[in-house]
Amino acid sequence: MQKDINRIVDLALSEDIAKRDITSNILIPKKHVSKAYIVLKERGIVCGLDIAQKVFKKLDRNVKFHAFHKDGDALPANTRIALVQGKTRALLAGERVALNFLSHLSGISTNTNRFVKRIYPFPAKIMDTRKTTPCLRRLDKYAVRCGGGVNHRVNLSEMVHIKDNHIAAYNLNGSISGAIKKLRRSVNKLIIVEVDNIQQFNEVLEAAPDIILLDNMSLSDMKKAVAINRKRRGKKKIFLEASGGINLSTVRSIAKIGIDRISIGKLTHSKKAIDVSMDMFSLKETK
Repeated sequence: MQKDINRIVDLALSEDIAKRDITSNILIPKKHVSKAYIVLKERGIVCGLDIAQKVFKKLDRNVKFHAFHKDGDALPANTRIALVQGKTRALLAGERVALNFLSHLSGISTNTNRFVKRIYPFPAKIMDTRKTTPCLRRLDKYAVRCGGGVNHRVNLSEMVHIKDNHIAAYNLNGSISGAIKKLRRSVNKLIIVEVDNIQQFNEVLEAAPDIILLDNMSLSDMKKAVAINRKRRGKKKIFLEASGGINLSTVRSIAKIGIDRISIGKLTHSKKAIDVSMDMFSLKETK
C-alpha cells in the first residue's frame, strides 16, 4: 500500500509541477514558514490524512503534520482535521494536491457509510467493485474500508469471476458445471459466477461455486434464489451476492431478504466529493 501511495503522490505532484510554483517562488521568500489548518467543511467520514501528510513531506521533509482525527472518523461540518507547519512555499505548492486527495477519498468513505447505515442491522456486507478511478484503485478501496464497507477483488488475478460476457463469448450455457470443474483443477481461488435469472441460478447452484452473483435480478427473483439456497442444508455454503443498479432506495430491501453480499459501483463512481479547505496563518521568515 505504501509503495502505491508514494507512486500516486509523486504522479500528482508531477502533474501540478509543484516545485515550480511561479507565484509562490516569486512572492514568498525561500525560508518563509507558515502554519495551516486543514478543515473538513461539511459533515462526513474523513479519509486521506496520511496521504495528505505525505504530499507535504515530499515538498518539505521537515514539515510538521499533526492530525487531530484519524481516517474513518465521522465528523461534523467545519472540523479542523489537521495542522501543518513548514516552508510556506511547500505548503502552498502541496495545498491543492493534498486537498484533492482528502476531498475525493472522504467523499467515497462518506458515501459508503450511508449504505452501511442504511442496511443496519442486517448482516449483509456492503462491497465495492472495480468501477474505480483509474490508477487510484487501492486508494478508492481503502476509502471504502474507512466508510465501513468491504473490498471486492482488487484486480483480475485475485479470484475467478465468470461474468455474462465470459458465458456469451465461450458459449458456456449448459456447461457451467464443466467450466467450474476445470477452474478448480487449475487454480486455488474463490469462484464467483454471475447469473441474471432463476433458470441460470439453478444450473449454477448445482455446480456449487463459492459465490453466485445475482446481477440485475428483480427483488422477487432474489427472494426465490435465497429460499432455494437455504434448502441446501448440510451442503457446502454458497454465498449470494446482489449487484446491478443498487442505490440507497433499494439496498435495504435487498439486505432484508437475506443476501450475503451487496456490491455497489456507486460507492466509488458516483460519490460526491467532500469540501475540504486549508487556512494559512502566522507567516514568518526563518534565519
